[in-house]
Amino acid sequence: MTDSMIAKYGDARLPRYTSYPTAPQFSNAIGSAEYGSWIAKIGAGTVSLYLHIPFCRSMCWYCGCHTTITERDAPIADYLAVLRSEIAMVSKQSDTRLDVREIHFGGGTPTIIRPDEFLALMALIRTRYEVHPRANVSVEIDPRTLTVEMAEALGAGGVARASLGVQSFDPVVQKAINRIQSEDTTARCVEALRHNGINGINFDLIYGLPHQTVASCRQTAQAAIAMRPDRFAVFGYAHVPTFKKHQRLIDESALPDAQARHAQAEAISDVLTSGGYIRIGLDHFALPEDELAQSASLGRLRRNFQGYTTDNCDALLGFGASAIGRLRDGYVQNEVPPGLYARKVMAGELPIVKGYCLTAEDRLRAEVIERLMCDFTVDLAAISVRHGFPADVLIRSNAGLQQMASDGFIALDGEKVRVDSAYRFLIRTVAATFDSYLHESRRTFSKAA
Repeated sequence: MTDSMIAKYGDARLPRYTSYPTAPQFSNAIGSAEYGSWIAKIGAGTVSLYLHIPFCRSMCWYCGCHTTITERDAPIADYLAVLRSEIAMVSKQSDTRLDVREIHFGGGTPTIIRPDEFLALMALIRTRYEVHPRANVSVEIDPRTLTVEMAEALGAGGVARASLGVQSFDPVVQKAINRIQSEDTTARCVEALRHNGINGINFDLIYGLPHQTVASCRQTAQAAIAMRPDRFAVFGYAHVPTFKKHQRLIDESALPDAQARHAQAEAISDVLTSGGYIRIGLDHFALPEDELAQSASLGRLRRNFQGYTTDNCDALLGFGASAIGRLRDGYVQNEVPPGLYARKVMAGELPIVKGYCLTAEDRLRAEVIERLMCDFTVDLAAISVRHGFPADVLIRSNAGLQQMASDGFIALDGEKVRVDSAYRFLIRTVAATFDSYLHESRRTFSKAA
């Protein structure tokens, strides 16, 4: 039955649903004026900050991020000057110092900046915003480039959690994706972080890479759990060479098909769960005592642009080129090219290029999709009532949902939907039945399985 479901649904190209509506629905009808007014409405609400550092020393061919390769430090220093200006400018859109509970540095490679630059950035944020004493500060790290001095700065700056890109320890796979990273390099990075009080450690693994096998996935997972990170994120490689041209350097003939991808994902899952990790949502794993696992068990898991999270803040403010923000009224995205982003900021303009204003029905569907992605079950009637809609707006003419129930991998009990745990890898397929915009988009998404 699993093989037939993979054959039927596994090749569908679908969003990862880290937001709803998804980014292809954003338009230039929303700009700086709307963003400024939306920030002003936050008031006493809690806020997350995301800072995008779009630079790396070398290009990993599988990468789907917005990043620029540079061997020089000057472009990075210039960019940080603009970023600081944006942080100051956004802070002035509110009459009060916003209450910050989460800060996340993403990229690119955020730790490409100098230690003193990182500390200065954290000091500026604390000057411009009311950063809670127990705010969760996290950073993404390429273990190949982390220095001892930077690890010390991260600890001194209040970082509590670090996400390390591992992907695969198989040297054949590493060569095929242009990312050579030994187990020893990764272990030294973990040791340096823990030595500086950063005990929240995440590992990112990827399946579906060129030349990857079930055996190599198992070996990577076994080597990774020996370092005992708190969490794992296990992603399927999204091959979209029309969108990310450097992916054309990957040999498509060496990529596994949908069934092989599923086998690799399940092999990693088997190793991690046997090692004491709890499977969370579609693609995350955590030790039982970890906050992410506890939130999942209580039905409080959330999903945003960083994936599964415990972040329950009222708004997310994105800083830097390509960064996306989420506010009560809608979404905004900054200019993607660093040059255009810098030009707007230095002209004294919020660097928004596009966005989306949420409707009441969008909020309804967003909550349904988030609960499905987090809990694999959803009470459509309860959510509909909370948003002021009749439940049949979600079920009416939803032929895809009825077909999945007929295929047997979801259960419909009145207005409650439950996804069979054996088919959790198809949860995006279920979520997509509630996406009223999906077929309007021409964007190429990743495979469902």
